[in-house]
Amino acid sequence: MALRRLQIHDFRNIQQAELHPGRGLNVLLGRNGSGKTSLLEAIHYLGLGRSFRTHLTNRVIAHEAKEFTLFAQIELAQHGVVPLGLSKNRNGESQLKVSGRVAERLAQLAELVPLQLIHPEGFSLLTGGPQQRRAFIDWGVFHIEPAFYPLWSRVRRLLKQRNALLRQSTHYEPLAFWDQELARLGAQLADYRAAYCAAWLPLLQEITQDFLPEYEFRVGFYPGWDRQRDLATLLAEGFERDKAMGHTAVGPHKADLRLKANGVPVQDVLSRGQLKLLVCAMRLAQGLYLNRDSGRECLFLIDDFASELDSEKRRRLAQRLKQCASQVFITAIDEAPLADMMSELECHLFHVEQGTITGYQARESESKT
Repeated sequence: MALRRLQIHDFRNIQQAELHPGRGLNVLLGRNGSGKTSLLEAIHYLGLGRSFRTHLTNRVIAHEAKEFTLFAQIELAQHGVVPLGLSKNRNGESQLKVSGRVAERLAQLAELVPLQLIHPEGFSLLTGGPQQRRAFIDWGVFHIEPAFYPLWSRVRRLLKQRNALLRQSTHYEPLAFWDQELARLGAQLADYRAAYCAAWLPLLQEITQDFLPEYEFRVGFYPGWDRQRDLATLLAEGFERDKAMGHTAVGPHKADLRLKANGVPVQDVLSRGQLKLLVCAMRLAQGLYLNRDSGRECLFLIDDFASELDSEKRRRLAQRLKQCASQVFITAIDEAPLADMMSELECHLFHVEQGTITGYQARESESKT
């Protein structure tokens, strides 16, 4: 998968811009506030249907504009070039078109444009709540298991129904049927997640040996309840507690990924910089696993992160990206700190100024490997 063309209208400070990226490393150069991160944000919208900087649509739409519009041409191995169009207005209403036809759900974007974001604040994946780590796992399962998304959607609907009944019911009986179904489907969901984590973990351990060889990492998947016990029984036993809280306390919606370094939770032992490197390794491992499992390429967005790495770490990052056969977009204020990466990957330079792309220069990889 490769992004061959991108058009942006009224997105943040970008009134109108067009980008024709290369297949390898695309370096977006510009001063702070020039619009280079906004370009990454626009690509992120085309992959996940949302921003990585804000949940408020009005902050993304350009001043005095009614909506933003994105258009892209995606080259897929088995389907050729597929046009995508996405617009969103100030009421939060979206319109998505795939190959000229209106699409009903934003999940179709994720199917077509698998992408990973690496940015300076990405360590919140490890220091924040379990929701982010659960989404991290689900991204991986979504792209390799076709049955996952329909199952995940059904579980979400069941949880919504159960939580509504908790607020209405004075006794447990009305919830019994829903709990049996939630337990059955929740177990299937947990099986998919656990299998993915087991398959992906060896790649993570391999990459962390490159980035953080001083630590031995252990990763455990927590399904959201004690699987030694039946989930339906736990739900029934927890009815009074759940009713008092107004929501369901155990189940697949509480799944988490627990990481330890030398036997200690990573957030308690790693520095801020080391946490960033670990998250970088996790996302690289996902992209590499997707490529090895399905032959699909994962697009990487790297926002001003590589400048925080030393020369050897940047070179190893580039080598891993090359293994993934990935198209990469990376922002920087100047190109000097990226010389290590540019020597490993075919590189295109783009200059961004006041929301305008002023030109680019292509450079061939100097790597002999």
